[in-house]
Amino acid sequence: MIARFLLQNMDRRAGIFLAILLALAVLVPAANLLLPASSPFHVPTSTLALWGKYLCYALLAVSLDLVWGYCGILSLGHGAFFALGGYAMGLYLMRQIGTRGVYGNPVLPDFMVFLNWQELPWYWWGFSSFPFAMLMVLLVPGLLAFVFGWFAFRSRVTGVYLSIITQALTYALLLAFFRNDMGFGGNNGLTDFKDILGFNVQAQATRAALFSMTCVMLAAGFLIARGIVVSKLGKVVIAVRDAESRTRFLGYRVDRFKLFVFTVSACMAGVAGALYVPQVGIINPSEFAPANSIETVIWVAVGGRGTLVGAALGAVVVNGAKTMFTSGFMAPYWLFALGGLFVVVTLFLPKGILGTAEALWRRRRKPETMPAAEPAPAE
Repeated sequence: MIARFLLQNMDRRAGIFLAILLALAVLVPAANLLLPASSPFHVPTSTLALWGKYLCYALLAVSLDLVWGYCGILSLGHGAFFALGGYAMGLYLMRQIGTRGVYGNPVLPDFMVFLNWQELPWYWWGFSSFPFAMLMVLLVPGLLAFVFGWFAFRSRVTGVYLSIITQALTYALLLAFFRNDMGFGGNNGLTDFKDILGFNVQAQATRAALFSMTCVMLAAGFLIARGIVVSKLGKVVIAVRDAESRTRFLGYRVDRFKLFVFTVSACMAGVAGALYVPQVGIINPSEFAPANSIETVIWVAVGGRGTLVGAALGAVVVNGAKTMFTSGFMAPYWLFALGGLFVVVTLFLPKGILGTAEALWRRRRKPETMPAAEPAPAE
């Protein structure tokens, strides 16, 4: 029933996006594993990991677009949910190291041995199990978003005040995770991962599998978000964005709709963080930095707010440009360029890249209507 509903409400843009993701999930790993390095179509493993990181960012952008583009909630703390999902995956990967660490302790990670910890903290229990870790990837960001949203939305905190509170939330987590006594590696974070599900995390085949899984999860996240926005629930969510007071006067519990969308979005961001960590090889408190959440807003604005596909496109385009320009003489000026890009898009391309391109295409395809002839005056 759900599949039929999604197919019935699938537009051309969504179909093309999913087809591209499916092609990437198959062709890019095949070009990495099957083609020799001398082939012009060979994709190096380093490039595969880089593109995988871009797609993780794309899933994060889609999750933010769901709450900002369709519900009107400008969250400046989505980086916190991304980082929490990443830490949940990082805990699992650290538990897989075992005696292969520097100190050879079968239970405690190296940083705990260095800091003279005597036993594993209780909140590390269970992370040796992959299903438990995946449950935490969804549960921890989702529970935080639910509790935060319960108090914020019931108190009718909206607009810039809500944005400031979400930014304060991620900054508080940043300060907390920097502490060594939290048991998450302090400012160094979690790194030196060995295995995932028994496979070497650095192996070429594992990298290819992670890339394909990222494509699949991005497609799944997109379908979940699209399923929400095209449903009856989505129509109410859009009404909340456009006229929250009127929607409330019609009898809808606005806070419940906002809470549902905010929680689902946080879970999607957590999955993006979990996919990010094994491909990048590290997770540390810098992922909680408020600047990361603000940068996510820029991705969505550049690609096209309220389009889902545009959010993913903006994440890939902006991060691709970041990789290109931060490795040359423009490296010191990248943040200025990013800020300027956001200003230009806000002033001259308010619909983003995708929204503007579609508007131009519709205008070009629209037939020119001839003005109706005025009736001749009666003699």
